[in-house]
Amino acid sequence: MVDSTDSPPDYQAELDTTGLYCPEPIMLMHNKVRDMRAGEVLKVVASDPATTRDVPRFCSFLGHELVHQQELDGCYLYFIRLG
Repeated sequence: MVDSTDSPPDYQAELDTTGLYCPEPIMLMHNKVRDMRAGEVLKVVASDPATTRDVPRFCSFLGHELVHQQELDGCYLYFIRLG
């Protein structure tokens, strides 16, 4: 995983899960990655602190790479390269 001090990578799709709580962000991520190809990057915006645990597990379990993670003003940003 890339350090949060690095700039975020370019991305091909974005998913805003702000205002949603576990398990909804992960369920929406599952649906979104089905429409994407390996190597593409998905940007996820979330407000649920549980995503700091759930998104890395999602990536590990499904073989995706969490390339950037950042907290900014109460929102969590994730950039996931699909495996």
